[in-house]
Amino acid sequence: MSDRKHVDFNSIHEGLRTDSGRFRIAHNGIGFRVPGGGEPIILTPDELRKFTWIRGARGYQLRILHNDNQVHKFDGFRSEDAEVVKDALKAFYKKDLETKEPSVKGWNWGKTDFQGSNLMFNVSNKQLFELPLAKAIGANKAGKNEVSINFVDPGQPAPDGVNPKEVDELMDVTFYIPGTVAAKDSNNSDTNSSDADDEEVNADAVFYDTVKSKLEFSQMTTENIVQFQEVLCLTPRGRYNIDMYQDFLRLRGKTYDYKILYSNIIKLFLLLKPDDVHVLFVMGLDPPLRQGQTKYPFLVFQFVREDEIDVDLNLDDTKLDEKYENKLQKHYEAPTYEVVSTIFRALTGRKVTVPGTYRSHHGAHALKCSMKANEGYLYPLEKSFLFIPKPTTFIPFNEIGVVNFTRVGTQSGGSSRTFDMKFHMKSGSDVQFSSINREEYSSLEDFLRQKNIKVKSENVQETVMSYVEIDDDDDDTMGRAAKRTRVDATVMDDDEDEESPDEDFAPNESGSDVAEEYDSDAQGPSDDGSDEE
Repeated sequence: MSDRKHVDFNSIHEGLRTDSGRFRIAHNGIGFRVPGGGEPIILTPDELRKFTWIRGARGYQLRILHNDNQVHKFDGFRSEDAEVVKDALKAFYKKDLETKEPSVKGWNWGKTDFQGSNLMFNVSNKQLFELPLAKAIGANKAGKNEVSINFVDPGQPAPDGVNPKEVDELMDVTFYIPGTVAAKDSNNSDTNSSDADDEEVNADAVFYDTVKSKLEFSQMTTENIVQFQEVLCLTPRGRYNIDMYQDFLRLRGKTYDYKILYSNIIKLFLLLKPDDVHVLFVMGLDPPLRQGQTKYPFLVFQFVREDEIDVDLNLDDTKLDEKYENKLQKHYEAPTYEVVSTIFRALTGRKVTVPGTYRSHHGAHALKCSMKANEGYLYPLEKSFLFIPKPTTFIPFNEIGVVNFTRVGTQSGGSSRTFDMKFHMKSGSDVQFSSINREEYSSLEDFLRQKNIKVKSENVQETVMSYVEIDDDDDDTMGRAAKRTRVDATVMDDDEDEESPDEDFAPNESGSDVAEEYDSDAQGPSDDGSDEE
């Protein structure tokens, strides 16, 4: 081995790459290169710290730990290559090759260890699995003593050349971490206080903070362009810091932490609320954002219209000119919503949709209504309707079959204060909005007809009664009841005369309640013994 200058291995994979290349161990360092696969990987002897040999998914794996705790993994070795690698490392770098056995007990409880941006899960001091946190898109506290790490959003398209039906992929993993740990173990600060030594914090909180720091570290490899702090999000509710990078953005909240690729942003809206005080910035996502089992295809951020921001972008003039083609400026001093929408438009390459020609009865861009039990605003845009904030509903014009108005008015000229509007979609589903002010009917109907959307109106017969009419109806009802009672009493008298022919019977002399009750209307007995009305 001492007379050899290098040792080569073919058909080796680096990390999660699917293509293979040549791996070389030499006096001047370790190299890896894929034919036609871009820049090679070169590791100098000074940055090599530790070597580990372990069984992997593709044969055996050589794991190289750097001095800065970063890890490089190379798969595809054969079992007989272990001795060759061991001798080469000893001869070239005076380093030993540590052999580790994976855990095969099948237990789901153990201990975690962080190496660089990788999370190791060990059972009985043997590795069970490893998670590359650099590939994670977010982390959140799923429940009490639980921390969830998300890797892939459902519905996210598969990489080129990969059939999603033929491969398995980790979507997310949840850790249950009970108990507490000493506060001094949760941070690296030096303290001589005995109170700090005795203080304990929840173990899940420490684990969550560590995972978030690893996500931040993995994202520091790209350039942070700008950050917007404490932005109010209406859907999902909360305040988030928005960190914008070249290829993705990061939402950092108190409980949830997300990574969103710009390629997943498909729509952008900038809408003025009817109160003329707030501006809404709406972001459409595909695949949608997830919080547990809840999916959010739209994010709705709210800004105060008069708030301004003074910010510098972390970009040099060359990159502004070449990559962004002067769509961005080095310095911004303008209303916050304008700066946010401008930067999003440049980084995502998506058009920002703003309200069109529609105006409500009060001159606003939207009309107030309800969708089921949720109140919100419906924006009639140039090519679609958008209901916000929750549930955010997007209705393109080309998917509407017919719009049906109900409870608009009455045949007698009266009307209710509100009406309903139902969208019958071409797909067969229906979307209904209720409690719309009747003053909005004319402008809304004209808008739909201008957009060549079929409209139907149903006039429902409604009875609008005044107090005078109610009193008159009560009098008529009492009069009809009295009349029916008089008729019934007369019939009863006739029946009694037939059954018991008592010559001495006289209603006016009997003291009957019937005669007294209807004394003002009752007539005296006639010769034929019948009453006339």
